[in-house]
Amino acid sequence: MPSPDQLQRFLDIATEAALAAGTVLQTYWGKLSEVQIQEKGRSGDLVTEADKAAEVAILAVIQRHFPDHAVLAEESGRQGALDNPFLWAIDPLDGTTNYTHQYPFSAASIGLLIDGVPQVGAVYDPFHQELFRAATGLGATRNRLPMTVSPTDRLDNSLLVTGFAYDRRETVDNNYAEFCHFTHCTQGVRRGGAASLDLAYVACGRLDGYWERGLSPWDLAAGVVLVQEAGGRVTAYNQEPFDLLSGRILASNGRLHSAMSHELMQVKPLIEFSQL
Repeated sequence: MPSPDQLQRFLDIATEAALAAGTVLQTYWGKLSEVQIQEKGRSGDLVTEADKAAEVAILAVIQRHFPDHAVLAEESGRQGALDNPFLWAIDPLDGTTNYTHQYPFSAASIGLLIDGVPQVGAVYDPFHQELFRAATGLGATRNRLPMTVSPTDRLDNSLLVTGFAYDRRETVDNNYAEFCHFTHCTQGVRRGGAASLDLAYVACGRLDGYWERGLSPWDLAAGVVLVQEAGGRVTAYNQEPFDLLSGRILASNGRLHSAMSHELMQVKPLIEFSQL
């Protein structure tokens, strides 16, 4: 396990990379007529020149400071040895669909896995100038001030958030039923469109819980650390240990975790939507 000083250094570099990406995203913002928009083989799974340029900026920072570390980046893939204990999970533009429509809910997300476990996270929303940071044992902050999860302890008083994967049109396991179910037993469910910010909002107490499926490691690595260091809980749907590679996550303020898990485990898919 790295020392607190080492973790702080990793966090500082993650922050530098996230801020660098944010500058790139602001540069491209509002110039979508000049941006090439492509689909990455799945309907609605977009990539723009902003994604690519932001990733270049992030990689430049990490490789300058830690040239021997491995990287898993959304656009350029995996770099470095498979047995490297240090793996940076990078999403240069989380919320690309929002970004292409000029809906200002997107972020750069930088996470560091050490021996396969998320230990450092920095998420930067350049459109609201909010920087969320955390590292194991060092706590979590929003714009350098301590943040903590909400005190909500009843599901019917909660505000939750979720999302829908790109394969939602092809699979019965599309999260529609879960969304409807929680809409009826809470004060509301939001769909942000950027997993890293959904987790950041749970961490800072704006939202009480989050669940989703069909996610990639770069979507989750940073946000998981934010929630845990802010006093929340992260597991599988059934409360078994969280598996970053599963693509599924249940994150909450901790007080609602068992109730959310119970509700998730009893929901049946809305089969008719998969047949449209």
